[in-house]
Amino acid sequence: MTPLAPLIRPARLAPGARVAVVAPSGPVPEERLSTGLDILRGWDLDPVVAPHVLDRHPGFPYLAGTDADRAADLQAAWCDPDVDAVLCARGGYGAQRMVDLLDWGAIRAAGPKAFVGFSDITALHEAFAVRAGFATLHGPMTAAVDFLKNARAQEHLRATLLAPETVRTLTAGRATALVPGRARGVLLGGCLSLLAAELGTPHARPSLRGGLLCLEDVGEETYRLDRCLTQLLRAGRLDGIAGVVLGSWERCAPYGEVRALLADRLGGLGVPVVEEFGFGHGEGALTIPFGARAELDAERGTLTLDEPALV
Repeated sequence: MTPLAPLIRPARLAPGARVAVVAPSGPVPEERLSTGLDILRGWDLDPVVAPHVLDRHPGFPYLAGTDADRAADLQAAWCDPDVDAVLCARGGYGAQRMVDLLDWGAIRAAGPKAFVGFSDITALHEAFAVRAGFATLHGPMTAAVDFLKNARAQEHLRATLLAPETVRTLTAGRATALVPGRARGVLLGGCLSLLAAELGTPHARPSLRGGLLCLEDVGEETYRLDRCLTQLLRAGRLDGIAGVVLGSWERCAPYGEVRALLADRLGGLGVPVVEEFGFGHGEGALTIPFGARAELDAERGTLTLDEPALV
C-alpha cells in the first residue's frame, strides 16, 4: 500500500485576516469565548462568531446546538470567501454526529483554509484529510481554558498561523525517547479514543503507512487506553507507521502506569517513539501541522518540518 503523501497546505494568515469561530462539538461558555476573541484581536485578526456557537442542544446538553446547526456553521464558514481560517471554540463531544452532514464536495471546491482544533476535533482532522485532502492544525481552541491561561500555547499557535517559517522545528522540554531512532513521515493523529472510534466508518483511512502518528488523550483509565491501542493494533492500523509522537495524558492514571502501557503496546512496532512531546490537553500545548511531512528525532525530542505548516 502506498505510504501517506503530504496534504494540501492552506495559506498563512496576514494581519487583518478574518477568522471564523465555530463549535462543532460541546457547548461553549460565553465568558471564555469572549476572552479568546480578545486574544485573537490582539494578534490583529478579525474574529467572527458563527451563529450557533453559544447554542445548547434542547435534549442533549453536552452538545453545542443541533447536529444540523453545528454542521451549517462550519459549512458556511468554510465556503465564505471572506473567511481565511476556521477555529474551533472547544472540543467535548459531537463532531462525529455532524461530520457526515457536511457537503464535502463544496468544501473541496472552496479550497484549503487554516483549521484549528484538537480532542474531539480529531474526527474532523481525519475527515478533512480523507475527504478533502487538506492539511489541518492540531492546536489549542479559542475558548479552551489551557489556551486562555497559557502564553506558550498562545504564542506557538500565533506563530504557526502568522509566521510559520519561524516554527519549523517543534520540541518540548520534557520530550524523551521511549524508543530511540529517527524517522520521516507525514504527521497525523490526535485523540487516541477518537481514532479508535473512527475504525469501521465509511471514510476512515485504509492505512497509516508512512505516517508519524501523534497520540494523546484525557480522562481515560488505563484499561481504556489499552483497549483503544489494542484495537488499533488488531485492526492493522499501525502496520507500516514510520514513528509515534506521544503527547499529554491529562487526568489519566499516574504517568508511570500510562508509560508502561505505551511501552507495552507500542514498543514492539520497531519504530522510534518519543514521549511527553507537549501537545494535547496539557499546559502550553504545541500546535502540530497534520498532513505535513517531518523528521522525528526521538533522542533529541524534535520534529523538523520539511516546509512551513502554512504556505
